[in-house]
Amino acid sequence: MRRPIKKRPVVIADERYNSTSVARLTNYIMLRGQKETARKIVYAAFEEIKNAKEGGGDPVEIFETAVRNAGPQMEVRSRRVGGANYQVPREVRPERRLALALRWIITAARNQKGVPMHKALAKEIMAAAREEGSAVKKKEDTHRMAEANRAFAHFAW
Repeated sequence: MRRPIKKRPVVIADERYNSTSVARLTNYIMLRGQKETARKIVYAAFEEIKNAKEGGGDPVEIFETAVRNAGPQMEVRSRRVGGANYQVPREVRPERRLALALRWIITAARNQKGVPMHKALAKEIMAAAREEGSAVKKKEDTHRMAEANRAFAHFAW
């Protein structure tokens, strides 16, 4: 029997940019409940994007483009069939696509050592908007894995 669908709380739109995806980004960056610190990081990163020499512009638009470029269309999920585990390619739901894109962008920004978080985040968002950077590379690796395991697509449930 399948488990029931989880009731997820609705994320309230960000007050400065009036965007739910910016609010989700803030929530993903937040550590130990320090939301105001997370907000400062996001707003400072968006200021960096706005004031960037090359590719500067509307930060929310650039962020939306980055999330679209970093979000995977396909992924592999493990499926046990007759004593063997197969990596079965599956299409990614839109909510999960957004969650993975945000997670990969933030992880890539956190892995940049010796750089303030807001600068690293701005750099990674701009890189993802240009279809380069660690988050987009992770998406391409995921797609490559799904393509390599296409032979097992008939095991999809």
